[in-house]
Amino acid sequence: MPTRLHRTIPARPARRRSRTLATLATAVVLALTTPAAAHADSAAPAAQRLTGTLADGGTWIADVPADWNGTLLLFSHGFGPTVAQNAPSAGARTALLAEGYALAGSSYDPNGSMWALNSAERDQFATLDAVTAKIGEPTRTLAVGQSMGGLVNAQLARDGAGRVDGALGLCGLVAGATDLDNYQLDAEYTLARLLLPGQDIGLVRFGSAADAATTAQRLTEAVTAAQATPAGRARVALAAAFLNLPAWAPGQDRPAPDDWQGQEEQQYAWFAQGILSFVEGGRYAIEQSAGGNTSWNRGVDYGALLTGSVHAPRVRALYRAAGLDLHAELRTLTAGATITADPAAVRAAARTSSAGQGLAVPLLDVHTVADNLVPVEQENRFADRVRASGDGPLLRQAYVERQGHCAFTTAETVAAVHAVEHRVATGHWDAAATPSALQKAALALGLDGSAYTPYRPAELTVGRGR
Repeated sequence: MPTRLHRTIPARPARRRSRTLATLATAVVLALTTPAAAHADSAAPAAQRLTGTLADGGTWIADVPADWNGTLLLFSHGFGPTVAQNAPSAGARTALLAEGYALAGSSYDPNGSMWALNSAERDQFATLDAVTAKIGEPTRTLAVGQSMGGLVNAQLARDGAGRVDGALGLCGLVAGATDLDNYQLDAEYTLARLLLPGQDIGLVRFGSAADAATTAQRLTEAVTAAQATPAGRARVALAAAFLNLPAWAPGQDRPAPDDWQGQEEQQYAWFAQGILSFVEGGRYAIEQSAGGNTSWNRGVDYGALLTGSVHAPRVRALYRAAGLDLHAELRTLTAGATITADPAAVRAAARTSSAGQGLAVPLLDVHTVADNLVPVEQENRFADRVRASGDGPLLRQAYVERQGHCAFTTAETVAAVHAVEHRVATGHWDAAATPSALQKAALALGLDGSAYTPYRPAELTVGRGR
């Protein structure tokens, strides 16, 4: 393959290596079936597979088609086993290789936590260096990240001037680890305090993955029992509001705007599918990565927190129907909120597990409107930070009318890549990232459908400073 040499990129200084963390004894994984999963890797066009090992023991892979179009996509994978990946799905990999894109990605450091933010950005830049040393300098490099990798991707978009030209985030956890842990703590605390009063339920500072799994099991069993009564359902709805949990579950029709019972039932469906196992497993991994507890609720006014939630009308209606005193229970939550964070862990998470957020290159973020693991409201929080940094014109956000985490079709993903490439090539977004343009472009691919839609997320319910 001919070598492409278009510009010389100065070497980025190596970042201080984080201390090695014990490998998780138990991995909590939710199997999430997306429309793109129907395509098998074996169907991908012939491509040269390259592999390598990084300084921290991480591995990287790259696939380079024979008719490479000159664009390299650097993919950051989500939370889970630290195994090298270079595409968000098998279907996307097949389609992107067919269009001539080269794909690369790393595992991150395999010796640490699955919350691999201590190493991910460093390893992605190192992968870029290793791949370009073998195939030559790309015409352009686009960063792509999914879920936790969407946070890594936002960091690459912040720090990647001269290394990446544009970025695409898919279902990205762009609010960062501290916001994530805090709103999840509010929900866990509500369940423990109201459904298991007087019981000692460990919510933070897990000593092991088994401890986290025990908490998840106890809380899930409490939610299941509570769902049998009107009072229990009201309290489940309150916790779901603090969790920013969508009221639209997979395989179900979206409830009517005033169908409070139907909405709560669909929120309960997320709990029944095991979301708390993922939440607690993720908390353990973040604590291991940051070196302690990054969340707190001391000083949180739970009445004020609910007032700011888009889910508040449902909660109030269900409490009235159950004959419960919502204000009294909110006061109980506020009075009992005594959990404090470990300051060093909060500082560590701010360094490694937040996007900041300025932008050095254009970024398009795409999210489903009903994401159970990374609420779409994170996009609002993130956009506020980008605008505050003065980089708002570089950011575009688009939404897909579908339930589930990272539940994108291949067509939606490829159309989003094209939109970012348009911005890089022309220097202008024009209308490329609008819902109508993305929808038209995705359908024109003739792949597996699309559901881009105009949408504006609500504010993230978290009750801590921005």
